Amino acid sequence: MTASSVFSVSVNPPLLVFSLSAHSSSADAIREAGTVVVHLLGTDQIDLAKTFATGGIDRFEDPCTWSRLVTGEPVLPRANAWLRGTIVSGMNAGDSTVVAVHVLQVNISTAADRDAEQARPLVYHNRSWHSLSAVSTVS
Repeated sequence: MTASSVFSVSVNPPLLVFSLSAHSSSADAIREAGTVVVHLLGTDQIDLAKTFATGGIDRFEDPCTWSRLVTGEPVLPRANAWLRGTIVSGMNAGDSTVVAVHVLQVNISTAADRDAEQARPLVYHNRSWHSLSAVSTVS
């Protein structure tokens, strides 16, 4: 799934939170999972974001876009970064579920073969895709 909101809530222990709709095609799988991998994508990875945001399709159809970690979770090697963690809590909030994850492992891409423009973080806001840059800074 593609989450529009992922944020850090604690440094010690390292915890992050995301929410998903109770109607998401990924909701049951995440509820049953003990661990997840959260990917942080860049602007050149919008195809991955759109694929994983689309319900009712086989998101893992193309074996070239993903592999498995030794711990079994699927991972997208092209991602700017990924964080693997244990699901420590889930809370129903209206028609969504808020999921808390204790981060166990982090991988950050060196992006040596990508230019800085493409590696900029991809953000979904107000029903459209955006990238973060120095001009997006508000002081």
